[in-house]
Amino acid sequence: MPERPHVILSAAMSLDGHLDDTTPDRLMLSDDADFDRVDALRAASDAIMVGAETIRRDDPRLLIRDPERRADRVRRGLAEHPVKVTVTGAGALDPAARFFTTGGHKLVYCADAAVPAQADRLAAVEDTEVVAAGALVDFPGILADLRERGVERLMVEGGSSLHTRFLAEDLADEIHLAIAPFFVGDDRAPRFVRAAEFPQNARHRMTLAETRPIGDLVFVRYLISHVSQVGQVSQVGD
Repeated sequence: MPERPHVILSAAMSLDGHLDDTTPDRLMLSDDADFDRVDALRAASDAIMVGAETIRRDDPRLLIRDPERRADRVRRGLAEHPVKVTVTGAGALDPAARFFTTGGHKLVYCADAAVPAQADRLAAVEDTEVVAAGALVDFPGILADLRERGVERLMVEGGSSLHTRFLAEDLADEIHLAIAPFFVGDDRAPRFVRAAEFPQNARHRMTLAETRPIGDLVFVRYLISHVSQVGQVSQVGD
């Protein structure tokens, strides 16, 4: 059995690399056709991961929208929706967030010190497990645990700290990016990745596997060839 799932990082960003702006409202980067592409990728995944800050900021449901895709999963003996996964160093996740109140099984990987308080906060939430993930949040350990639970294909939908950790620790296999035709122009706004030492650098280039227009967006898919170098990056910022 492989040691970890196949990991796909998925994001939509502006031309200057931002996932959002700094206003209270969510920045709409994608169109309906791109949302449908993301829905198909979710349907083909065993689990979907987002960071705790994404849950707090965007309150995502992370569900498959298309009823035929859900029915097809059920026909194949799968759950209607993929497992939902989040990672947190600090805990303090709201049990009323849509991440917890919709869909099926949920996994919350916590830094060891945050586990008791987070388990208490989520005790009344159905089908939710809080899992200790090490003192500093061990991402290879999280992936190994997910693989033991039967997750073969993991879709990571952000935010910046998760994308940075997966890339800097050389734990991702593909990047799927939808690029919107405008600029955010605000250095305070979240970017696709944060500063880090990335193995995917000028000496170790990724492989362009696909590029195509989706409305006025451009979709790009890169394949990552793994190298022995592992970059240094700070912990999950939440």
